[in-house]
Amino acid sequence: MASEILIPFIVFSCIFGIVYLYLTTRNKERMALIEKGADATLFNSGKKFGVGEVVLNFAFLAIGIGVGVLMGALLEQGGMDSDVSYPACIFIFAGLGLVTSFFINRKLSKSE
Repeated sequence: MASEILIPFIVFSCIFGIVYLYLTTRNKERMALIEKGADATLFNSGKKFGVGEVVLNFAFLAIGIGVGVLMGALLEQGGMDSDVSYPACIFIFAGLGLVTSFFINRKLSKSE
């Protein structure tokens, strides 16, 4: 009974702790750089993703998961154990979808 409440509490508190630690450490680093007189453009060095790129990533991921479920079902009908076929195909095709999305995003960013 207690594990049903305790496990989600521990998981969410660990996630919260990691995010909190990351954000506070980043803030302290930035404040230290500002105090030493560093240029503020250091904080904007990373590439920002647009909404279109994020949607494209999720779309290819969803397509990959859908194809993985379909291939897992086909392999199960062919005689493979469902405990192996479904997760293997889902992870393989989701990964292929993300790799495809990466190359398409790179191609689109070069053309701009």
